[in-house]
Amino acid sequence: MNGAELLVRRATRLGADVCFANPGTTEMQLLAALDATPGMRSVLGLFEGACTGAADGYARMTGRPALTLLHLGPGFANGIANLHNARRAFSPIVNLVGDHPQAHLPFDAPLTSDIESLARPVSKWVRTSSRADALGLDFEEAFAAAQGLPSGVATLIVPADCAWDTVEAAGAGDSALGPPKSPERGASVSIEAIEAAADQICAAKRGAILLGADALSTGALGWAGRIARSLGTTLFCDTFVARAERGAGIPSLERLPYFPEQIEARLAEFDHLIIIGTRVPVAFFGYRGGKSQPVPASCRVTHVSGAESAASEVLAMLAEQVSSRNGLRPLEPAPSPERPQPPRGELNVGTLGQALAAVQPEGAIVVDEAATSGAAYWSAAGGAPPHTYLGLTGGAIGQGIPCATGAALACRDRRVISLQADGSGLYTAQALWTQAREGLDVTTVICANQEYRILRMELARSGITQPGPQAEASISLTKPSVDWVSLSRGFGVPAVRVASAEDLVEQIRASLTQPGPSLIEALLA
Repeated sequence: MNGAELLVRRATRLGADVCFANPGTTEMQLLAALDATPGMRSVLGLFEGACTGAADGYARMTGRPALTLLHLGPGFANGIANLHNARRAFSPIVNLVGDHPQAHLPFDAPLTSDIESLARPVSKWVRTSSRADALGLDFEEAFAAAQGLPSGVATLIVPADCAWDTVEAAGAGDSALGPPKSPERGASVSIEAIEAAADQICAAKRGAILLGADALSTGALGWAGRIARSLGTTLFCDTFVARAERGAGIPSLERLPYFPEQIEARLAEFDHLIIIGTRVPVAFFGYRGGKSQPVPASCRVTHVSGAESAASEVLAMLAEQVSSRNGLRPLEPAPSPERPQPPRGELNVGTLGQALAAVQPEGAIVVDEAATSGAAYWSAAGGAPPHTYLGLTGGAIGQGIPCATGAALACRDRRVISLQADGSGLYTAQALWTQAREGLDVTTVICANQEYRILRMELARSGITQPGPQAEASISLTKPSVDWVSLSRGFGVPAVRVASAEDLVEQIRASLTQPGPSLIEALLA
């Protein structure tokens, strides 16, 4: 047995079962070990950002660490953007990054780099192995770190000699490594803090609760809904969430607006905000004369817990405390908005959101990287059948198509719908090829406005209402226009183009009846 085989054997024993790989020369032993180990599946991504984004989607849907296999520092660097998103989503991921043999590093070969320095900004745990016989334990610690609250990204750098060196059988077995290390449970929240929050929300004239992490699961939202109905409390979530359960019968969540002045105006209606599973709202960008923390002074904030605690447990305890003071209404289906009817006529941002909400099936997983084009979908989908929503947590674009790929691999029995902006989709369109190779049930809807529309909005907010030719050229996706139908077909995914609301509804419905991936380019007015 060599070090690579020891590592992968340990990985499967701990429950890892998929590795999103884009390997190179320094990872050949690890690649062979993946092939030789029962229970471990290797999935090829054509770009490292597709691998890391898919690992994020897989981890969000399973709650278990997915693996990536990346090639040296440049390969890891190609995957950093979606690891940034995964870090913001608290997704458990273990990166395996090959490096040169330790004896070769002093010669500064062309691909030599400081991988640890690249990994630290997006990883909660980083280590470079130094011996083959330590790889099993090193991986175990990486796996436990990825799962421990707050969960996140762990990066294990594997020099090629550690992977190929032989490990003595007597010291290599799983029994010699002892029982698997348990992940850290995370910080606890005192009963005094929860009692104080219950007093405050019960006393509030107009109270609100901002929820995040696993407080957005179906069970936790049931408790939140009972509090909301009993006290008249409004339930919020962050603008961008890692995962939220939504739809008919599930308590409605209002997303915080995107721009800071909108957040300030919305929260000005409340005198108290309780925060569970997330943090105090922060403006996505700093604007001249603007506020970084847009909660108005008139709204008192009580931060009960962040991602370092089990938010669902905290919410259940808060519900118990509220019930002892005020009583809770009996558990009953939450009132839901009506499901929209299939729209007709012009295909625009409004009808796009309505069309998807009108036809998406029960149990769908909706991955939203639609940017400005997805504005109407969230509110429209409140009355859709129960579904799972995955958002762009870190703002690094190019997350949607890979995340949908990983989610589909995690949940083969569920239809995944990727609501994807055209500009950001071009960052990682290679993931369509992985969907085709793996036969994944993913419907990708490209929101084709043929520009980076958010940048046009930001130019206007900066006072530039009439962009000049250079600025205009920097936000336009025309001359030539991107042909998503040809691009998709080139990756092996069937594709069509639509320009009306009726045609979009028809094509989404058609895609849902066919196995495998498909793409719909929706030309927006």
